[in-house]
Amino acid sequence: MEESPNDAPSTSIRKVPVDWEALENAFENNAPEVHSYLQVMTGDVLRVVDGVADPQMHARIASDPKYLRVEAVSSREQYRWMERYIPTVEDPKLRARLEVAIDGKGAFRRFKDVLMAFGPERERWFTYRSERLKTFMEAWLQAHDIQSVPRAPWTSPEEATEETATEDARRGHTETVDFRRMRSVEGLRKRMRELSDILGPRDLDTIVSFAEFLKARRSARSFAHHHSFFQSRREEVDEPAEAVRADQENSTAQSFPTDDEVIDSSSP
Repeated sequence: MEESPNDAPSTSIRKVPVDWEALENAFENNAPEVHSYLQVMTGDVLRVVDGVADPQMHARIASDPKYLRVEAVSSREQYRWMERYIPTVEDPKLRARLEVAIDGKGAFRRFKDVLMAFGPERERWFTYRSERLKTFMEAWLQAHDIQSVPRAPWTSPEEATEETATEDARRGHTETVDFRRMRSVEGLRKRMRELSDILGPRDLDTIVSFAEFLKARRSARSFAHHHSFFQSRREEVDEPAEAVRADQENSTAQSFPTDDEVIDSSSP
């Protein structure tokens, strides 16, 4: 007896803590040089940029079953979203400007530029677009037998260190907090190196500029601190010296008789 298609075992559903914000960005970005992958174990989204990332690394990621290639929404479909959104704008002047903005090459950039000056309408557009992206994302996840589950709340390294320290103290662990903090810093440095492999030139330039700003600010603060410290020490040293000179001048003045004293001593 032959098995019917309905008798075939169903594919198990994978529960993944999807990073929705990162996945939304991946679905929106359809640049040909950008490739996004969903890590089906962690729910993180990895972005690989041609010309920036190592081609061998990209090949390993593409062949790794733990990474699922994200297919971004096409430009044609996203253009339709703008066409459908414009009639919902109540301001006739703004509606007319948006209709002109989407005519021709560079429509997406001009559309966003027009909305930049209209905060409430811009936020309404973002909500409109996010709803449509979510529809595509949910259909894509369902097609790959993935069920999105809540992600664990993110905690800063300092908070994580404090929680770990409390738990270790309860269990009687002897590992020091300083050592755990050092590991947290090393983890952050490693994460920074990983991000540098997937970010584009413009993003890297922004990060470098901000890092140089932080370095300059720290140097300025350090200089101000040392200058203030040495200035206070100099004042502390100068005050006793001034006092000594004043005492010496007083002693010298007292050791020589005044004219009146000379006259008095010479009188009979």
